Amino acid sequence: MKPGKELLFLALGGSGEIGMNVNLYGCDGKWLMVDLGMTFADPWYPGVDLVFADLEFIEDRLDDLIGIVLTHAHEDHIGAVPYFAADLGVPLYATPFTARLVKEKLVEAGIDKTVKLNVIQNNGSLSLGPFDIRYVPLAHSIAEGNALVIDTPYGRVFHTGDWKLDDAPQVGEPATPAELTAIGNEGVLALVCDSTNVFNDKPSGSEGAVRDGLLETVTGLKGRRVVVTTFASNVARLQTLGWVAQQTGRQLCVAGRSLDRIIGAAKASGYLKDLPPIVPLDRAMDVPRGNLLVLATGGQGEQRAALARIANDSHQIKLESGDAVVFSSRQIPGNELQIGRIHNALVGKGVRVVTDRQSVIHVSGHPGRPELIELYKWIRPQILVPVHGELRHMDEQARLGLEQGIPRAILQKNGDLVRLAPKGPHKVQTVRNGRFVLDGDIIAPADGPTMSARRKLGEMGVITVALAVNAEGKQVSPVEVATLGIPLDEDMDAFVAEAQVDAAEAVTRLKGEKRRDRHAITEAVRAAIRKCGQRWIGRKPMVQVMLRTH
Repeated sequence: MKPGKELLFLALGGSGEIGMNVNLYGCDGKWLMVDLGMTFADPWYPGVDLVFADLEFIEDRLDDLIGIVLTHAHEDHIGAVPYFAADLGVPLYATPFTARLVKEKLVEAGIDKTVKLNVIQNNGSLSLGPFDIRYVPLAHSIAEGNALVIDTPYGRVFHTGDWKLDDAPQVGEPATPAELTAIGNEGVLALVCDSTNVFNDKPSGSEGAVRDGLLETVTGLKGRRVVVTTFASNVARLQTLGWVAQQTGRQLCVAGRSLDRIIGAAKASGYLKDLPPIVPLDRAMDVPRGNLLVLATGGQGEQRAALARIANDSHQIKLESGDAVVFSSRQIPGNELQIGRIHNALVGKGVRVVTDRQSVIHVSGHPGRPELIELYKWIRPQILVPVHGELRHMDEQARLGLEQGIPRAILQKNGDLVRLAPKGPHKVQTVRNGRFVLDGDIIAPADGPTMSARRKLGEMGVITVALAVNAEGKQVSPVEVATLGIPLDEDMDAFVAEAQVDAAEAVTRLKGEKRRDRHAITEAVRAAIRKCGQRWIGRKPMVQVMLRTH
């Protein structure tokens, strides 16, 4: 579909889920992409780390795509760039800090020479076809979080990106209420808005309050070696922890490559100017226990991150009974078990664990209900389009917006093509949408046969059967049976013997042309072995038949 004299909105990712944000605006024959993110895999995708949106809709319309504008540098907004930007073949646009992190991704992927990355200064603007775009800084849990004001011939969109309200953000200068009100005074057709924390009745909280809470917490841990873990991308939190180290007479050490990368990009962008000197990892253990503050990755329980290795004594940083680990982060849903394992490993060593339930040492980067209501009052849109949330989050925000006097709201999800103007909003059609996974070095369909087979393998186990038959379908070799993931350790010999008999009998029972039909022989053996497996273990395992004909 080529956009006509209209303004269209289409989410390919991030609407109906938290993460993987990919949004498209269509106008006067052209498409503009806002963000190109990914999400991390869950157990539904065994063996997979990253999940991407299916971009087929826009890949079929590359002649009409004019650019990709990035709101900020969180992975759920830029993480897919190194995997798809070269194929999309259009320029990228980002503010300086975001651009530095994107540049590193492009270099690592070997496409920095082919993908054009344009740096837009903070509060800057650009024009792409029928779209005039202006960056508007908003507070978030990363440097240079931005909303976008997108002006078109058919109305203005205020696209929030990820945001919150914070009077003491520690890093950056978000737009003031007066500046946001001025945008609203100019007239806003649609507010496309983050829904993540819509069920929170309280504001998200300030980084200033976290600064006070962390100072109080670390001060109370006098004489102990202290490790603090937080989201590496939270530059404001890194600024705070450097200050806390200075205020408590501690030397700062950094453990984790993602922290090194963020600190480097932040300093190059003019942030973290007051960060104290960092003690090299190989010298950290020479610092007296009570004089060391370690900033470590791994607050979500990642097994290869610094904190997990510290917890299991496979890291240069060693903790003893009486030391402390401070989790200046929240638990991302789905990570509770692996975070709990880290907690238990630390407590088992006599290490004290401090979380945000015990002290104000973390605040969210997304708006609670009071903040949403404030933004509605300033922007005063004609239409509310909730994004960045599960359906329950977006539905609740649509309801909240209508209650607060926004004339119209629309609940859309990935693949819903929405006309905002003229005479909007309404759904025009549903387009292809879905997911792809990064499996090793290969990008594959998330709902394809490979992922389905891998899930079944993990749930059911697999039995492999090998045999040979002659041209007449007569068995001419012994049946060989091997298993993987079948819980019959003590009874395995008996099970294999029975399976061999069942396979041989299945071949013998075939009559007529089926005796010489390779497919019929394979399916008969597979069915017999699955039934045998069900008799022994109460479920039908996967069965792989290797048939040789002579």
